[in-house]
Amino acid sequence: MLIEFSVGNYRSFHEIVTLSMAAAKLKAKYESVDADNVFPVTESMNLLKSAAIYGANASGKSNLIRAMAFMRDFVIHSVMLSQAGDPISVDPFRLSTTTENAPSFFQMIFYMDGKRYRYGYEVDGQRIHSEWLYHAKKRETRLFIREGDDFDLSSVFKEGRGLEARTRDNALFLSVVAQFNGPTAKGIIGWFRDLRIMSGLEDVGYRLFTMQRLESDDTRNPIVELVRQLDVDIVDIRIEDVEPGVKFTGLGVPPPGARSFVQKLQNLLSESDSRIGKSKTLTTFHRKFDEHDQPVALEAFDMDLHESHGTQKLVALAGPILDALTNGGILIIDELDARLHPLMTCFLIRQVNSRATNPENAQLIFATHNTNVLRNDIFRRDQIWFTEKDRYGATVLYSLAEYKVRNDASYGKDYIAGKYGAIPYLGSLEHLADDIDG
Repeated sequence: MLIEFSVGNYRSFHEIVTLSMAAAKLKAKYESVDADNVFPVTESMNLLKSAAIYGANASGKSNLIRAMAFMRDFVIHSVMLSQAGDPISVDPFRLSTTTENAPSFFQMIFYMDGKRYRYGYEVDGQRIHSEWLYHAKKRETRLFIREGDDFDLSSVFKEGRGLEARTRDNALFLSVVAQFNGPTAKGIIGWFRDLRIMSGLEDVGYRLFTMQRLESDDTRNPIVELVRQLDVDIVDIRIEDVEPGVKFTGLGVPPPGARSFVQKLQNLLSESDSRIGKSKTLTTFHRKFDEHDQPVALEAFDMDLHESHGTQKLVALAGPILDALTNGGILIIDELDARLHPLMTCFLIRQVNSRATNPENAQLIFATHNTNVLRNDIFRRDQIWFTEKDRYGATVLYSLAEYKVRNDASYGKDYIAGKYGAIPYLGSLEHLADDIDG
């Protein structure tokens, strides 16, 4: 369970900003929203099931999600995918002289196995400047601190003893300890590995995840049922093997871009398929009717040739969403609403917020422009976040909970009206009309 994420000196973030999933001491307009959207983790702390991030284009929404992805990927791969002296592909804030030679800052606070952990590091393109790990049940205790080449390990973190000298300048100590089977370190690496971070504009990775689950009836049936609930006229979904050289199963000419997309997906599938020489394709089934409007058969559709982009995304999202709802996972999605109808987006958010459909307290963090879900019967004020650039080109991140806003306010309408900031400044467009007339 994620409590908060902080980042600084990364891409458009100059100063350190923090996205918090800790529930603030406030009340929603509707008691059901408080009851559904908040869950307890200790006697003194409640967490939120979802958070929506709004802002103008290029305001930093995607950069916040990229920062989370960078932290996750570097934790998982810093030992395996680099050698001594290799550069680190961190991207610092570039619009200030004060950050030119400063490290980037990343920190996650989360619950795992009944304990609260705080882990973070500072890194530039050449080396790790600092790294720290704390845990707590009631009072926070240091496990280790790293400052440059100096390591300070507590007596609690025995698994890290003797591994300091094995840690390169460009590798994380936590990752090294996990590589040597340190139980706490391995658990934390596993927690980061389970973070599902995805783009709403590129669904190859999580579509593969969904396709793998469609191969088993136990996990296929819930996916098909979710798709049916969203009324896209699909009655079944199947995975089929494709013989070598057969790239498209439907009739007609593939639409622009379909060949490269399907080839990329099939390459991924081929790598995961133990049956050498075969790849897989995703087939949907729709009812066919006779002249009396009676169903007489099922018609097979090739997902990439015959289904809309919105349906393709919906099917691809179904696997990760249901997996999170079943196991209490964390989903982080950029452009969640891209290619989805607003009502579908609203439905998926409500699935995460609901106690009935999310008893394991999965969490969803997403960036969006969809103001149709910016409503007080869907979100509390502390679940709504905004990104905005300041005059120096740096992203500021803030929550609606920081504003004195009535619980019955029209969040979407007020946001579009500019009451909360984080909207594009369009200026006057009259000169464009003059140019056209001229």
